[in-house]
Amino acid sequence: MSDFVEFVKETLEPCGEIRSRRMFGGHGIYRDDLMFAIVADDVLYLKADDKSEIAFRERGLARFQYAKNGKVINISYYAAPEEIFDDPEEAVVWASRAYEAAVRARKAGARRPR
Repeated sequence: MSDFVEFVKETLEPCGEIRSRRMFGGHGIYRDDLMFAIVADDVLYLKADDKSEIAFRERGLARFQYAKNGKVINISYYAAPEEIFDDPEEAVVWASRAYEAAVRARKAGARRPR
C-alpha cells in the first residue's frame, strides 16, 4: 500500500472506520463497506452526485477521468480540495459529502428493477 493511501486513511479517520482496497491500479476508499473515494496516481477523488456535484464544480476541482477503447470516460468522482489534508474539520465535511453521495447511489441502485 502506498504511503499516500495510508495518509488518506489517517486524514479521513475522524469520519469513521476507513479501509482501502486495491482496484484497477489505484485504491478504493471505504467506510461501512461503501466506497466513497478513489486514490489514483496519488490523488484523492471523492464521490459526487447531482446533489453534491456543485460544491466540487464551484471550486474548479477536476473530475476523475480515464481512457477506455480510445474514449475518455468521466465518472462521478472529483479531486478532493487540498485543505482537507491540513484541516480535520474540512476533511470531515468533504468526506461526509462524498459518503452521503455513495449512500444515495446505493439506495438508487436498490430501487432500480433488474
